[in-house]
Amino acid sequence: MSVLKWFYPGMKIKRWLVLALLGMLLLMLGSALLPAENRVWIRLASLIILGTGIGAIITGVVGAVRSLLDVVSPVPQRDLVELVFQRRHLEKGPRLVAIGGGTGLSTLLHGLKSYTNNLTAIVTVADDGGSSGRLREEFGVLPPGDIRNCLVALADTEPLMQQLFQYRFTQGSALQGHSFGNLFLTAMTQITGDFETAVRASSKVLAIRGRVVPATCDRVRLAAEHEDGSVTIGESRITESPVPIRRVYLEPARCQPTSDAIDAIREADAIVLGPGSLYTSIIPNLLVEGMADAVVQSRALKIYVCNVMTQFRETSGFKASDHVRVLVAHTNPGILHVCIVNTRPVPGEFLEKYRKEEAFPVEPDADHIRSLGYQVMPEALMSAQNYVRHDPDRLAKLIIQLTMGIRRQGHAAAVPTAPAGPQASLRPVSSP
Repeated sequence: MSVLKWFYPGMKIKRWLVLALLGMLLLMLGSALLPAENRVWIRLASLIILGTGIGAIITGVVGAVRSLLDVVSPVPQRDLVELVFQRRHLEKGPRLVAIGGGTGLSTLLHGLKSYTNNLTAIVTVADDGGSSGRLREEFGVLPPGDIRNCLVALADTEPLMQQLFQYRFTQGSALQGHSFGNLFLTAMTQITGDFETAVRASSKVLAIRGRVVPATCDRVRLAAEHEDGSVTIGESRITESPVPIRRVYLEPARCQPTSDAIDAIREADAIVLGPGSLYTSIIPNLLVEGMADAVVQSRALKIYVCNVMTQFRETSGFKASDHVRVLVAHTNPGILHVCIVNTRPVPGEFLEKYRKEEAFPVEPDADHIRSLGYQVMPEALMSAQNYVRHDPDRLAKLIIQLTMGIRRQGHAAAVPTAPAGPQASLRPVSSP
């Protein structure tokens, strides 16, 4: 019998079981002696026996658990209490849905995972450039690049594993330009026969906090109609035209959303759109049939995070209100309640760097957004290190505060509070 294997030599479990058993015997003996005699020394001896028995039981149980964890858990025991606290704490966090793609979404997820495990990233699959585009054409899989970035952002595993998934092959091989994570997702899709299943399996490998789901599993392409009536097909080619974009749309138009995405939206306490490329990362998700309707009908607080910088040709000359206007025009006026805009000035050295790329700070014209009927949260959220982008920690804390109803400002109609339920405290939880 397999039960007998616990008593094999070298299992390092028998000694602890024997100690716990001995403790139980002492506990029984002390309990029996305590009421038997009124003499003080017998009562004192009984209490000593009881205390020794309880100590032996606790020591035996703890020793057995530690012996087992040495074998089955990769986490050092000194970090085990912190890990258990962390996961129990995060399980009580608010239910958040983040919709987008690219580096903007992964930056947001990196901050939010410190506050909740109930986090779902809905990611666009319209990318057709770079490694993702090549794999899409060669293997017929959905583009894995944005999915990979979100998985790594939510990973709760060793840094080496995260570096492995982000490793990009350099010159001198047929794999040049491909990242290991993209190849891994492609291989998992070929093995499982299903992209969603491949993403779930990869989530387990990286031990992510939350979920990452594609907006649709249909093979879609993003197309843009420009102001002069010309059309550009392909997400990677949209910015090639110098003519401003009038609208974007998906081909085929009647692509179906994933059930996981719709379910997450319906159950959410807050839905966050962006940050990220307006036309090529955020809006494509909402163009999937039924996706925008699900967001509008949800009782969740809807938050749009406006970009810090404009993007070459895609949003050249856009103010924050222009981002809101375009988002609403492609979907529904009920798609958002609150718009978060950055007010921290961009350092001069970065202004020059981005000016060469024809990108400029987005003007936070809060009054114009309020005139459209939306609440505005102007905050100093910009982080300038190698790139100008949102500070993930500050942005995540603000979103959690809004979700919990702690931060309310602006002059628009009252913003609905997230449904009642277990909420995370505002103290972020770090990995051990």
